[in-house]
Amino acid sequence: MSSEVAVGRSAAQEFVARIGGRIRALRKQRGWSVQQLAEAGGLSRRMLTDIELGQANPSLATVDRVARALDTDFAALALPERDTEDEQVEGTLVWQDADGSHALLLAATQDPRAELWRWTLAPGGHYDAEPDRPGAQEIHHVLAGRLTLSLETGPHVMAPGQSAVIASDQEYAYRNDGTEPVVFMRVVTGA
Repeated sequence: MSSEVAVGRSAAQEFVARIGGRIRALRKQRGWSVQQLAEAGGLSRRMLTDIELGQANPSLATVDRVARALDTDFAALALPERDTEDEQVEGTLVWQDADGSHALLLAATQDPRAELWRWTLAPGGHYDAEPDRPGAQEIHHVLAGRLTLSLETGPHVMAPGQSAVIASDQEYAYRNDGTEPVVFMRVVTGA
């Protein structure tokens, strides 16, 4: 399984189109060329063009790097606009895999910045993350199954009802080594 946004289903296509349009609008607001933003975000001009057109399959880390280059955050690019504060949203699908694993971005705050996610990993599923900014952290809380966090210090296995805080400015991964789906909540701060 890769850490890329799957483009196969309509919800994922909607997500890719939304982030592409927002990236293009923010780039133009700043008066930047595609090349300037590509260099600031650490990716090729071709990749950025494909992202803006909704034709790319960017990793979540790539979207995050572009967001930082635009002085915004992942959630600002990913979450749909809401008409009212009271509107109920089931979450935005931002990652999925053919095995049924997926990640929903549920909500985010602006100041301080924090993101609330709900992840599901199918048996045998995994997600390889890229390091976040220095000082970034994640809180994980397992609702069902057994989650294995693969960290630089070694694996950390969590059962339902257990929580952990990790530094996410390191190489890390989420794994489901069991036979039941893993469902967990994830709060990201400082990314």
